[in-house]
Amino acid sequence: PALMSRFHEAKINNDAEVVVWGTGNAMREFLYVDDMASASLFVLELDEQTYKANTKPMLSHINVGTGKDVTIREMAETMKQVVGFKGSLTFNTTKPDGSPRKLIDVSRLLNMGWKYSIDLEDGLKKTYKWYLTQDKP
Repeated sequence: PALMSRFHEAKINNDAEVVVWGTGNAMREFLYVDDMASASLFVLELDEQTYKANTKPMLSHINVGTGKDVTIREMAETMKQVVGFKGSLTFNTTKPDGSPRKLIDVSRLLNMGWKYSIDLEDGLKKTYKWYLTQDKP
């Protein structure tokens, strides 16, 4: 959210650049909120036999995600394009990247028949469209 806001403000102010912390090489998985809601309803509506066949009493967690990750650089470049920022994108390599990779195993949910439907670019477009309707300080 903060990065979207920074790109938007930079666009409005005609700034020359947006700076992102780290190298941009760290990998992250992004899931659009409507897909999270869809997955939650899917699991809640599973019949008991399917649920029990894919979980165990002490292992009932079901990861929800896309099963795909992108670099922070790819996400920032996509965000830049979606927002329409024309300046440059700079990575401050003196700042930390954080964890190198955060990707979850979504095979259990895939095996039960659910898959995400909104990719990163479409999710960012929908989110930016919503963002533009919000009151900002």
